[in-house]
Amino acid sequence: MANDYATDALVTVDWVEEHLDDFQNGDSDRRLVEVDVDTEAYDEAHAPGAIGFNWETQLQDQTTRDILTKEDFEDLLGSHGISEDDTVVLYGDNANWFAAYAYWQFKYYGHEDVYLLDGGREYWLENDYPTTDEVPDFAEVDYDAAGPRENIRAYREDVEKAIERDVPLVDVRSPEEYSGEVLAPPGLQETAQRGGHIPGAKNISWAAVTDDDGTFKSRDELEELYAEEGITGNETTVAYCRIGERSSVAWFALHELLGYEDAVNYDGSWTEWGNLVSAPIEKGN
Repeated sequence: MANDYATDALVTVDWVEEHLDDFQNGDSDRRLVEVDVDTEAYDEAHAPGAIGFNWETQLQDQTTRDILTKEDFEDLLGSHGISEDDTVVLYGDNANWFAAYAYWQFKYYGHEDVYLLDGGREYWLENDYPTTDEVPDFAEVDYDAAGPRENIRAYREDVEKAIERDVPLVDVRSPEEYSGEVLAPPGLQETAQRGGHIPGAKNISWAAVTDDDGTFKSRDELEELYAEEGITGNETTVAYCRIGERSSVAWFALHELLGYEDAVNYDGSWTEWGNLVSAPIEKGN
């Protein structure tokens, strides 16, 4: 498992490869899950034994654009042979954007033994680790969620209080989104009416926490990155993006790798804030 981080929340590709037999064994207590924005890439090739989750249709409520209810989360995991006591390793595309969101949701619902695969899907493929197009078929089990654990989640009201109290806010979107020049990354849906950022938010891109190969930077590098903007873990830090997935990467770096226990993810993010009537917004850099 991982190196000098505050927790062992990361696993390496070599560790996963060494345990592929376990991940493919229906009687094992280990499960591997690939989480992508859709499952087309998964259908073509994935790590042997990996279950495929579609972030858009399976990991959020399609009506409310909220995370899954506790019952739906239990049904999803149980239907894929995952129990609350299993060791679960998550990985996915876009340098783990959506896998990090799933990790945060697992933690929200109290799953203790969950990890993120350092480097994600791209690292696995580019370094020629084993792949298959076979979809595993694990027997259904009952999943009993322990959460929710609200101490890792921020809501609109929390953000409003954060502005009043000058609590650190981290906007992990691109500089163009942060300034209000664009509403979404190129090719992605514009989910907000207004552009800009939450007043007082620092723009520290989600991509700044990873190296070019998609693996996370060292603990020292991460500490320096955030400390340059006055974020040291001594107070609550709120991370947000457009729809909550990129901010999950930043939350993972802050909360799990640096051990900043008061870091929270505002999963409503700019889709909620940028559509709120009269919500305060700043533009520019």
